Amino acid sequence: MKINYQPIGIVHSPFTKLAGMPIQPSRAKDISGSIEVFPEFTEGLDDLSGFSHIILLYHFHRSTGYRLKIIPFLDNQLRGLFATRAPNRPNPIGLSVVRLASIQDNRLSVMNLDILDKTPVIDIKPYIPEFDKGTEVRIGWLEEVRKREAVSDNRFT
Repeated sequence: MKINYQPIGIVHSPFTKLAGMPIQPSRAKDISGSIEVFPEFTEGLDDLSGFSHIILLYHFHRSTGYRLKIIPFLDNQLRGLFATRAPNRPNPIGLSVVRLASIQDNRLSVMNLDILDKTPVIDIKPYIPEFDKGTEVRIGWLEEVRKREAVSDNRFT
C-alpha cells in the first residue's frame, strides 16, 4: 500500500541550517516565523484565528534514512526509534505545537517555531488542551533523564 500526501504550505523560519536550530518548540521561545498556506487551501483557515496555539504536521524534508535503534539527544543510551522524537524515521513526519500570533490572508504568523526554513507543511490542526489531557502521564526513559539532569536548563519546559 502506498500513501501519498501533498503539502498544503511551507514554513518560513530563521533556521536555514540544522546547526543551531531548537530541538522542540519549548526551546524556541519567542522565535517567530510564518506558515504560508498555498492559495487552494486558504479557505480552510476560516475560524482558526480564535485559537492561541496550533499543531503543525510537516515533512522532515532534509531527513535521510533511519535506524530503529538510536541514541537520542537527551540521553546516552541506545533507544528504540519510536520512543524518541528523532527526525530520521521511516515516515519522516514532524509535529510541533506553536503559538498562533495572527493570520493575514494565507499567511500564519507563529511563535516558538522550531522548524527548518522551507519545510513542507502536511496539515494544521487547532491545539485544544482539554482533548490532550490524561489522568496519568508517563514519559518513559525520559523519567530517568529527568532524575539525572538539572531541570533548570529548560529541557522539559
